[in-house]
This record gives sequence, structure tokens and C-alpha cells, in this order.
Amino acid sequence: MLYELTIKSASEKLASGEISSVELTESILERIKAVDSKVGAYITVCEKEALGMARASDERRKSGKILSEIDGIPIAVKDLYLTKGIRTTAASKILDDFIPPYESTVTAHLWAAGAVLIGKTNLDQFAMGSSTETSAYNTATEYDSTTRNPWDLERIPGGSSGGSAAAVAADLCIAAVGTDTGGSIRQPASLCSITGLKPTYGRVSRYGIMAMASSLDQAGPMTKTVEDAAILLKYMSGHDKHDSTSSKREVPEYSSGLGTRDLQLKVGVPKEFFGAGLDPEVDKIIREAIDKYREMGAEIVDVSLPLIKYALAVYYILMPVEVSSNLARYDGIRYGYSVLKHQTPRNNNQTLDEVYSISRAEGFGAEAKRRIMLGSYVSSAGYADAYYKKALKVRTLIKNEFDRIFEKVDLLIAPVAPSPAFKFGEKTADPLSMYLSDVLTVPINPAGLPAMSLPAGFTKENLPVGLQLIGPMWGEQTILNTGHAFQQVTNHHLQKPKIK
Repeated sequence: MLYELTIKSASEKLASGEISSVELTESILERIKAVDSKVGAYITVCEKEALGMARASDERRKSGKILSEIDGIPIAVKDLYLTKGIRTTAASKILDDFIPPYESTVTAHLWAAGAVLIGKTNLDQFAMGSSTETSAYNTATEYDSTTRNPWDLERIPGGSSGGSAAAVAADLCIAAVGTDTGGSIRQPASLCSITGLKPTYGRVSRYGIMAMASSLDQAGPMTKTVEDAAILLKYMSGHDKHDSTSSKREVPEYSSGLGTRDLQLKVGVPKEFFGAGLDPEVDKIIREAIDKYREMGAEIVDVSLPLIKYALAVYYILMPVEVSSNLARYDGIRYGYSVLKHQTPRNNNQTLDEVYSISRAEGFGAEAKRRIMLGSYVSSAGYADAYYKKALKVRTLIKNEFDRIFEKVDLLIAPVAPSPAFKFGEKTADPLSMYLSDVLTVPINPAGLPAMSLPAGFTKENLPVGLQLIGPMWGEQTILNTGHAFQQVTNHHLQKPKIK
């Protein structure tokens, strides 16, 4: 079926004339109609726009004006990216009717390369969560919950990019884009058995992506293969004058270096990622993957990152402070949910402060409110020195520790998540337990490093387990080469969930 194609294979079939973009897009749309009532990956399906973009791609191809290798490829976009003229909600009721007046830089790059917008995918509200359960949208019509894992519909897909991961895993798009603040690309990629890459901070522009924590957020590709991730990353990357943190470094041809199976690399295995709390099956699968790399010629060495134990605490101090600042703009006055649009005798004649307070209380979900309050507290007078400034200093120490390790090894290899996908409701009543779901991905973001999750195997219950490759800053090429080599000698990424 056409919806099962990868970017690479679809691009080849489009180039040969074997298929058209309209045929490919229609196949995806039919798949969405048949399956997404079970999975609930999408908040908005852009059928009209997608078919229009596909027809335009086919016309370009007929006239020999092909824009790129992703011209005509249907791509899903996390509903955190602004898409001009198309509703963008961040999975929050406070933006239920928001229509952006401009396009994010990443999506503008994709459309300029000819890609087709198939729809906007579900997520944890404002990207705050690890399960997509905090979304304000019940997108799955056959079930009383939000997005579901295609491998087991009783389990979460991960978060916050759960909709994008589920869409790729269930063949509801050819590829997708997500964002990663503390693991929000890698963790759902692991739980849904797809490839997800969090690039170096600054590699991809953040302009037009609703900010959660500005010093941690990074956009990245979510794909069926490492090869596809290399292709998509190229078109997502590049300097952007609208983003002061965007790097001016040249964007490599990431896919050109793929192909080798002989890995002459020194790969570090950090013992802190294999401690208490790691599911025994996950441990076994990751160690088997490490053995596979040893067979492929990599030198495997044990390393230690003792300061990593502080990373989660640092993250949950810094991130809420930035959340509190970034979400202050949602006041119900200029756009988004406002109590003034829902006047009742109870809320007539409010003061301006009351309008702000009621609009935000009714528009934001519980997790967003929790993080806003945490951030406001930590950054308040009398506490900023004790918590926030100290966390910034420890963040620097963590980054320096990673830098020292990468003077000795080319890559680090570790699990992505401490366990396979858990069932709905297991952790919603215990925020601390939910936050621990990110314990193996969070350390990467404060250090600004690139990291990727790729399928490594399955548990006895046929639940996916992802392998995490962590590189030095600007080490995406090495990560992609190493991940692609693994997929040349394994078939985990070729396995599909049995959902119809």
C-alpha cells in the first residue's frame, strides 16, 4: 500500500512516474479515515489543503520543476507549529479557535521544498507531558481518551509528540515533525517503534513554534527510518534571522554519508543510564543492541557521568520558569480563549485582572497550570537565588561533563525510556512518577546535544523499545550514520503494528 512507503521509497516512485503525489496523498487520507478513529493521532486533518498541495506538486513534476526529494511527500505536523491560515491549538482550549497569521520557519522550509501538509497532530498541552494525556482534545472517537499507541490501544503513545509518533507508526503519514524539550521526540519514538531525532540546540529554527522552554526546545524529524530522518532534517535545518539562537553553521548533506556497516567508532556506555528503575526487558534489549554494535566493529567502553543524577532536578527548575514566562502572553485579550467571549451573569463586569485570571483558569489544563505556578514560585523574589540561579550553575557543570566525555568517545549509547509504554491513567494521578518517564532523555536538552531514538526490539508483550544514540554538539551526521548502520543489519524498524 502506498501509505506504507518511506520518504526515500516514495520519492523514488514519484521520480519514476510510478505514482503521483495525489495518489500518495489520497492513500494517506483514506488510511486516516479507516484507522485514526482508533488511534486519534490528528487534531486537524487538512484534506483540502493536502490535495491542493499534491496537485501542485504533480504539475511541477510534469513541467520538470521539481523542488526537492520531498516534493509531493505528505508530512504531518505537531500542532505546536504555526501554520498560516490553519487552526493551531497547542492541544489547549486557550487556543481552540486560533488561526495563525504567519508560518513557522520549519514548515515554511518544508512547503518551499514541495512537501504536502496532511494534518496537525495531537500532543500534550503546550508540549507539557510524557503521554499525550494532558491534551485538551479527545481525538480518538471510538475510545474515551486521547491519542493511543498503535502497538497496543490500551497504552499511551508517549509525549509530548505522541500524535506525530502514532501517525508515523500507524502509517497515517509518510513522516512527521515534532519538538523535544526534555525527550518529547525521542520518548514517543521509542514507545511507538519509529525513528526520532532531537538535533543540536540551534540546528533548527524555533521561530513560529509555540515556546515551552526557550533554552531547551528543539524541533526534529520523526520518521520510519534513519535514512528518512537524514533527508527530512536537511530541509528543516538552517540559519534563521528570526531566531537569535539559530546557528549559522552550514547544513550538511546528511544522507550522503549513510551506507557503511563497518563502524570504526568508540562508543561509550554510561553506567548511570542503566541503574535502578530500568525495566529488565529494556535493559536486555539495549545490551543486545550494544553487542550488535560491537559485532559491527565499534569499540564499546564503559563511561561515567556522575552529575547526570542532578539533571532531572535542574530540568524541573529551569523548564517551569521558562514556561511561566512564555505562557504569560496567553491572556484572552488579543487572541485565544477569553471569558469575555463567554459572558454569563456570573462573569459580567470583571476587572482586567479578573478577565486575565478567569480566562487563564478556564483555558489552561491542570498540567500547564502546575508548571506555571512552579515556575512563578521558583523565579520569585527570595527563591530565584536558592533554586533558579543554582540550577543554571549545575546545568553548566552537566554540559561540561558531557563535553569531557566526548573528548574520549565518539558517541554514547543508552536506553530512551525506563520502561515500555504504560497503560492510560497509570501515572496521571502522580506527576512525579510521570516526570520520571523522562529521566533518560532530559539530560540531553540542558546540554544542548543531539540524540536519536531508533527501534531496538520488542518485549514479550510485543511492546517497542528504543535505543538512544547521543552525540557531541553538531554530531548529527555521526548519529545518523551509526543509526543507519544498525538498521542495515536489523529489522526492528520494519515491524508494523497490527491495526486496521
